Amino acid sequence: MRTFFICSALLLFIHVSCTANNRRHNELTHQKENTHEIHTTKTDPNTRNIQVALLLDTSNSMDGLIDQAKAQLWEIVNELSYAKCGLHKIKLQIALYEYGNDGLSSKEGFIRQVLPFSEDLDEISKELFALTTNGGNEYCGKVINTSINQLDWKKNNDHLKLIFIAGNEPFTQGPVNYKDAATDALEKHITINTIFCGNYGQGINTMWKHGADITQGEYSAIDHNVQTVHIATPYDDIILKLNNQLNDTYIYYGNKGAQKRMVQREQDKNAASYSAANAVSRTISKSSGFYKNKSWDLIDAAEDESFEIEEVAKDELPKELREKSKTELKQHITEKSKKRKAIQQEIQQLNKKRITYIKNNRKKEDSNLEAALLNAIKKQGEKKSFSWEE
Repeated sequence: MRTFFICSALLLFIHVSCTANNRRHNELTHQKENTHEIHTTKTDPNTRNIQVALLLDTSNSMDGLIDQAKAQLWEIVNELSYAKCGLHKIKLQIALYEYGNDGLSSKEGFIRQVLPFSEDLDEISKELFALTTNGGNEYCGKVINTSINQLDWKKNNDHLKLIFIAGNEPFTQGPVNYKDAATDALEKHITINTIFCGNYGQGINTMWKHGADITQGEYSAIDHNVQTVHIATPYDDIILKLNNQLNDTYIYYGNKGAQKRMVQREQDKNAASYSAANAVSRTISKSSGFYKNKSWDLIDAAEDESFEIEEVAKDELPKELREKSKTELKQHITEKSKKRKAIQQEIQQLNKKRITYIKNNRKKEDSNLEAALLNAIKKQGEKKSFSWEE
């Protein structure tokens, strides 16, 4: 009988414990289902990120806007590369969305994430040059909301977190109210900057300015059909020759290494398709700290302490390096690294003279995509202790 009571008591205790644990599990599951998930990523405390989500209208009338984005990408990157924030290292991440294109899925609100936050400048250029326009419905609130929820925004508010949306249809269109999307951005310390492609007053009347005002962002109106003017300088030819030497310092590896090296060369050609001066701008970007390719280049990869050259398979190296010993390969990487740094330093020195020349020969401040982006980034960056070298 005593044994019966002991067993009964144990069974009762187990039943109560399991019921309590199941209830607790159900409560946690319910809470998880009803909690709005915010995508964030951890960051080196010694790093300050500039996160830029670029939302471009790719409807029929926006050929000029896309053209400006392609023509001005490298000057924008260059200007951002001069950013300082105390002793912190600066990291640039750019995400790209297109919206308002009939070729996109109607179920997704005619919106496509072209590229999530990326530091791969070649990939950003590649995707930008692949954009085409087509008639469509432009849903500003929807694309803002989508970018907020899909992207890996940094949790720490010391980082610069910016959305730039450019287009020319009323800001009020679509299934998501722009006020709700902007309020959500404000709560997450993300600033929305709006760029209306057209008359300044018309942009105000169609709520583009109000969309920026909610998050204390900048509103701009640009003439998106004006062709970008690149100022040629006496230093361009020398810099372009140095670009060829710079390309020769890259040592590809991995199953996509050779392909990524081809992408690098293709983006050189894309930049040059606008002008030699634009190709120079890209070369300047390639000499900056923002241009890193550790996923396919041994020189950049070797800068990471966790990288082990021994782990790279021989058949994933260029043919001329496959028979080298580990010691010989490391020595080869070291020599190429020194050569690259010397070339990049020479490019940067020439760029200082180039910048002075451009300032002295620029006729006026342009009202274009580049000017709108940089004005907003610098103004908002100052609020978070970012500064730019003059």
